[in-house]
Amino acid sequence: MSSKAREEITSLVEEIRDHQFRYYVLDKPTISDGEFDLLLNRLKKLESEFPHFKVDESPTELVGGGFATHFTQHDHIEKMMSLDNVFSKDELRTWLDRIEKSGPVHSWLCEVKVDGLAINLLYERGTLVRALTRGNGTTGEDVTLNIKTIASIPHQLLGEGHPEQLEVRGEVFFPIDAFNEFNDGLEEEGKPRFANPRNAAAGSLRQKDPRITASRPLSMVVHGVGAADGITLENQSQAYALLQSWGLPISSRFKVVTNHSEVLEFIDYYEKHRHDVEHEIDGAVIKVNEIARQSELGFTSRAPKWAIAFKYPPEEVTTKLLDIKVSVGRTGRVTPFAFMEPVLVAGSTVTNATLHNAEEVIRKGILIGDTVLIRKAGDVIPEVLGPVIERRTGKEFAWVMPTTCPDCGSDLRAMSEGDVDIRCPNTRSCPAQLRERLYYIGSRAALDIDVLGYEAASALLADDLVRDEGDLFSLTAADLVRSEFFRKKDGELGANATKFLTALDGAKIRPLWRVIVALSIRHVGPTAAQALAKNFKSLRVIAETSAEELSLVDGVGTIIAQSIVEWFGADWHRSIIDNWESAGVQLAEGESENQVAQTLAGLTIVVTGSLVDFTRDGASEAITSRGGKSASSVSKKTDYVVVGEAAGSKADKAAELGVPILDEAGFKALIAGEL
Repeated sequence: MSSKAREEITSLVEEIRDHQFRYYVLDKPTISDGEFDLLLNRLKKLESEFPHFKVDESPTELVGGGFATHFTQHDHIEKMMSLDNVFSKDELRTWLDRIEKSGPVHSWLCEVKVDGLAINLLYERGTLVRALTRGNGTTGEDVTLNIKTIASIPHQLLGEGHPEQLEVRGEVFFPIDAFNEFNDGLEEEGKPRFANPRNAAAGSLRQKDPRITASRPLSMVVHGVGAADGITLENQSQAYALLQSWGLPISSRFKVVTNHSEVLEFIDYYEKHRHDVEHEIDGAVIKVNEIARQSELGFTSRAPKWAIAFKYPPEEVTTKLLDIKVSVGRTGRVTPFAFMEPVLVAGSTVTNATLHNAEEVIRKGILIGDTVLIRKAGDVIPEVLGPVIERRTGKEFAWVMPTTCPDCGSDLRAMSEGDVDIRCPNTRSCPAQLRERLYYIGSRAALDIDVLGYEAASALLADDLVRDEGDLFSLTAADLVRSEFFRKKDGELGANATKFLTALDGAKIRPLWRVIVALSIRHVGPTAAQALAKNFKSLRVIAETSAEELSLVDGVGTIIAQSIVEWFGADWHRSIIDNWESAGVQLAEGESENQVAQTLAGLTIVVTGSLVDFTRDGASEAITSRGGKSASSVSKKTDYVVVGEAAGSKADKAAELGVPILDEAGFKALIAGEL
């Protein structure tokens, strides 16, 4: 009887701790409170009858689950190797030739190199029992609880035939879109930003409270196997297929090739498309595909001889910081930016880079005259990461934040207690704020008005054609001909003026959520704007709604609600609304001949990869304007996944969950109501 009691206590402890983890950390319980209580009471009864079998950390003694990560160290079963690198195609060819001279290679496996945090998962008989960081390759830190919060990592492998012990190697990463949104949120809260997605992933995974890790949308890609009892595989790609069948997240961005030309084609493709991938990559990895050849080639003390990493040109470079200046944004926020010696980074020459706010300049210890490390990824504005202190000469000096607005002379100040951002309070007439708001109205993020770019916005103000954005939709040909920007040398109206007036008319019937975004209400972006439009249907209704009622809308909350009420509390803001309405701007989601048919009402759709006839924003708008929800991650609640060129793991996730997958033609048919 005692041996059975001991087994049952051990089993109950594991089962209850798993349920507590799902309840307290993941907020996704799988059993009812009543069922949980029955398990806990059974454990209590057994512990009272057999107290000598009670474990030290019994669930009966812990309050609220008691989960915390302590970062204890454990050894990997098999050493966790790094990769050797090459930085040119000549070096790569030399490596490929050397491998082939030692014996035939029938195929190579090429895959993107994820710029993330290396992790080793240990499964015993299909159950995840431990997750370790790489550490020194022999010993890593235990981050099991935090790893278990990542949705793409199974706690229990699918299928059958799992080995007694299986080490799975991969990279934990922070998806780029989610990272940018997360960083913007930190900045709004006055907290330091993460330098890059890799740092964000590492910081998120090293939280002592796994609930914090659970709140961040980390993901993982598996790229190898360590210890694997009793598994016999012929090649690396077969290993990936097996791991995927067990529910592990394998990237779709790999290809098996047979010659050097195909290897180079793979490398060239992803160098051109590196910013189309949902996570950051810093190169490509080339592996001998046959496991037998891998075993013959063996390892050095730090890396396998059968694999190499081809590193792409860096997106982080150094240059000289000549000065720190400030710019004034559309909401009055004053942002310091670095003025630097021109430097080539990520394929373009840059002279300016953001420094975010004055506290960031101090926190990073940046001095004028420093050699600084800057980073530029894709279309993201370059950012100064920090100074290269070793290269200081002693001539560097500290920057002082200006106390007056460089554009209107108003005294700068924090707009609320604890706000790290300094703002120009002259919201109505500061030329910089007006120019930025007009420019933003014309952007794709707002009303997408052709011609209304930075130069046009500057011209409208410089030539006194508008006092503020309220005058925008009342502009006429007679107004525009007064501006050199909009007229030809002979004094006649230019083609850009005609195009601009046509675009203004078209913008009057944009969806309500786009109008809300165009108002530049602080904190109100597309997500909140869509929620407001969906719930209230009218800008006039929103203007008269209390902060308390606004805050109840999913996607709004207290801070955004208060900001909306404050915006509509200014008489001149309401004048903008009056003027736009008088000019024919549609301020409600009412029935009209121009209203888009709601063919996607109630559907949740994820778009992944590059589409031919839709930009990323365009695809999202096509979904939301027709009543659907444009989501960034795939789940069982997703109705369709639209897959374009260079689609990533979202397509695999859809296939795994049985979510319908559409190509671009299918997406167009769905939009048209033909599916």
